[in-house]
Amino acid sequence: MEFRNLLLIDDDTDDQEIFISAIEIVSAEMICTAMTDASAALEKLLTSELQPDVIFVDLNMPIMNGQEFVSRLKKVEQFQSVPVIIFSTSASPETIANTKELGAADFITKPNSFNDLVKILSSLFTN
Repeated sequence: MEFRNLLLIDDDTDDQEIFISAIEIVSAEMICTAMTDASAALEKLLTSELQPDVIFVDLNMPIMNGQEFVSRLKKVEQFQSVPVIIFSTSASPETIANTKELGAADFITKPNSFNDLVKILSSLFTN
């Protein structure tokens, strides 16, 4: 599957800007929609207002955290094939295993440098 429409859910707007800048370097063809509220994002997904090819979601957010988002989204048949990638500062093996059990396709620990983020995203999207 080719990823053209990305959804990023992260309550940190600085992290959103960095992620979007990195995506723009990786591919000029990708469109990234960013939201700060997982609950609002889930609502837009369920009403088909958003139709991403892949979803990146932070774990630690108010209102609805990333694990709850993945759990609720993956119960909806139309989203079972949409990859959800956790994008978080956490690196706990237990957290990684738990999110994958809930249905996350992958887990990326937020890197410390912009160049590292570009490399990580390039490896995801240029295979």
